[in-house]
Amino acid sequence: MKALAAGLGVVFLSPILIAGTGMMMASSADAVQSNGLVSSCLTDIDADKVAEQVTKILDGASAKNVHIKDLDLPAEQVPNAQTIVAAGLSLDVPKKGQIVALATAMQESRLRNLNYGDRDSLGLFQQRPSQGWGSAQQIRDPVYASEQFYKHLLKVSGWQQMTVTQAAQAVQKSGLPDAYAKWESLATALQDAIAKTFPGGGKDADGKDAGQGKKPSTKTTGCSPAQDGSGFGRIPEGSVPKGYAIPKDADPKARKAIEWAMHQLGTLYQWGGSCRDSHGPDPMGRCDCSSLMQQAYAHVGVTLTRTTYTQVNEGKAVSPAHLKPGDLIFSRGSAARPEHVGMYMGKGLVIEAPRTTKPVRITPLKDWTVLAARRVI
Repeated sequence: MKALAAGLGVVFLSPILIAGTGMMMASSADAVQSNGLVSSCLTDIDADKVAEQVTKILDGASAKNVHIKDLDLPAEQVPNAQTIVAAGLSLDVPKKGQIVALATAMQESRLRNLNYGDRDSLGLFQQRPSQGWGSAQQIRDPVYASEQFYKHLLKVSGWQQMTVTQAAQAVQKSGLPDAYAKWESLATALQDAIAKTFPGGGKDADGKDAGQGKKPSTKTTGCSPAQDGSGFGRIPEGSVPKGYAIPKDADPKARKAIEWAMHQLGTLYQWGGSCRDSHGPDPMGRCDCSSLMQQAYAHVGVTLTRTTYTQVNEGKAVSPAHLKPGDLIFSRGSAARPEHVGMYMGKGLVIEAPRTTKPVRITPLKDWTVLAARRVI
């Protein structure tokens, strides 16, 4: 696969690299200039349509007959995306890592091998020679740049449990940490379409079909700002963000537990507090993180143990990528011994009792490094 990735760099990228600099600058200037803008979420991505158009490009069709939503230069962008996926496959990077890489390159360069950028940033990922990413010549090699991105990603502890935008930011350390989220749907569709063109590429790193056990889907309609809470913007402490409502498909017990927890919004955190009278005069009646979870579920007839250390063993483990309203999510410390817990509310939001001097509040999932998640109903 290493040879495959290198070959793609020659076959598909050489025409781009030898194109006139003036043409490159003209076609790509808008990409870097718009990096500072977090546009609305890209929704209604038709994965089947993307696959059809990607295949045309890879089969040598003229770009005039190819139309992919949000890719305005597919003849340049699709081969670059293919190189990124090929590099991931050659390094045995899981599917999610390839999606992270694609989303990052779409945000940083719009999948164009730029010869300019902010300060000394260059290439698909806008990597900087001055920051140790390699020489300018190396960074302009899409195969090298992709491999460097993956090597840095794989060094990030717990990256597979992070959202796509959190994982991208852990590598890029961008001044716009939420900007990668809007590209997740398109990145997923591109990875699906491109990986299938390689032998074994439709399987994840563990050898299983990437879609095994899942219902076939023709569209990807979700997007990260909705899934990680980015779309709500800044949420004042103790308030419910405008536009939030408990999802209609939430489990009835989860719905009631969330409603009870929301009635504690604005009450101050108390370490060791029972959460039995958070609005009362006794500080010990207020909530800490685990007592908020315990009492919210006690009010719907579900018994939870008292501490974060034991609640992480309640119910059944679920993937942080497939959270449902009412799931408990854990952060800080380690997955086996987390130090904080909150309740997922749906729509990318979490309710929590954060720490001393802070009130019970709602926060976006993007602010969490999720170490573990449990479903207790």
